[in-house]
Amino acid sequence: MTGPLALCCLLLSALSLRLAAGYLTVSIKPIPPVVIGDTVTIKCNFQTDGNLREIVWFRVSTQVIEGGSAKQKIFTYDAMYNTSYSNMEDNRRREDLVYQSTVRLPEVQMEDDGLYECHVGIYDRSSTDKVILASGSITLIVIVPPKSISVVAANSPAPFSRYEAQNFTLVCIVTGAKPAPMVYFKRDGELIDVVPTAQSSSAVEDQSKGSGLEKSWAGSQAEHWNSRALTSRDLDDTKLQKSLTLLEQEGKLARLGQDALEKGPEPGSESDPETTSEVIPETVLSREFPRWVQSSDPLYYFQHRQQAAGDGTVEVRAMLTWSLNPQLDNEALFSCEVNHPALSMPMQAEVTLAAPRGPKLSMSPSKAKVGDTVRITVQGFQLGPSASEVFPEPIYTWTKVGGRLLDGREEHDGRELVLERVPAELNGSMFRCTAQNPLGSTDTHTRLIVFDNPRLKKGREHLIAIDAAASWRSLTLTSMLLLLSFTCELT
Repeated sequence: MTGPLALCCLLLSALSLRLAAGYLTVSIKPIPPVVIGDTVTIKCNFQTDGNLREIVWFRVSTQVIEGGSAKQKIFTYDAMYNTSYSNMEDNRRREDLVYQSTVRLPEVQMEDDGLYECHVGIYDRSSTDKVILASGSITLIVIVPPKSISVVAANSPAPFSRYEAQNFTLVCIVTGAKPAPMVYFKRDGELIDVVPTAQSSSAVEDQSKGSGLEKSWAGSQAEHWNSRALTSRDLDDTKLQKSLTLLEQEGKLARLGQDALEKGPEPGSESDPETTSEVIPETVLSREFPRWVQSSDPLYYFQHRQQAAGDGTVEVRAMLTWSLNPQLDNEALFSCEVNHPALSMPMQAEVTLAAPRGPKLSMSPSKAKVGDTVRITVQGFQLGPSASEVFPEPIYTWTKVGGRLLDGREEHDGRELVLERVPAELNGSMFRCTAQNPLGSTDTHTRLIVFDNPRLKKGREHLIAIDAAASWRSLTLTSMLLLLSFTCELT
């Protein structure tokens, strides 16, 4: 057959095939990432004109077992053993019906993260022994807000230098987040414009692309910062006389002058020995005694690292490095803020840079006696209005003015100085405590007053009395022996 008749037959046969076989479509509505602890409902919609056979839900494990992913059956519906669906289909009336199956997960946890599949089966209309299957899937993403955030100083404690500028690094540590959060720094409430570093350093895939946080340190970059910080400083006039004195004592000034004369003057300049002797010491002094950059807009370098933890979360370390200026950075407020999809508002930790000043010392016991163990401890500092503690942690050094410590050492490091069994000779001794961090240094003194110990004095007097009695007995015995000897000689 050809022509319209053949086309009509083909259409009729396709229609009868469709009516005989039936059809089934399955879809799952996408859902956004879910915060840990929330309740989520996954909906599986399917449309068919056949008789429902079964609905099965699977959770696909992320662990690979024998080359494949393990499936865990979490819900099953079997129409053969459930009468609630008995009136859903009338064999004499074929029409499209829409169904929905839902799975509710209360208080989702990290282990609920993964792939979920909805499998649906219907009876084939041409045969009750044949089942048509279709499925849909969805990936449930469970996100976790950061558990903790803190700001520390790298390489702390560190000493103070009044002649050389130092690079200073703040480290913001964020733990327990999934995915990795975005971290940034502020100074006195204003966002810091940072210079990203050259390379990326991350133990897991960076999930904050385009944020400028995926950069990391390079060793040569740190050397560039040091050289840039030093070469940008000019001569400190207050150190000029001291520097000239040191050069004259070491004999360097004459040698430097001779080296410059051997090189000769530059083309186009006059050969003037006085000019040479003035320029060379200035160059040396500028390198020996640089002063801090008097700038209110330093360059801040930023590094971002992240590392996967065993529980599926990520630890992020963000580092901010700049050339420290104690005159400008003292009492400056730095904050680290975190943005994360599981947070309704940024998470924040802040510190105030503060130099130690006015240490407060305490002595125990307050009235020391000969033979006591004395403890001198730094209790705290005089803080400014914006600082709640001295940050970074200071270094403490103890010395005895005019001599060595009781144990023979020249100095002792630590927040506390312990003097065991103090002798009377320490009475009136002066002890100095030096506290310093990269922002500044301060000294304080305390005098030790040692009182007589009545117990030791009483014991000493008792020993003296015993010695005197023994001496008297010895003298008496000697006298008696001499008298006896003299009597024997007379007789």
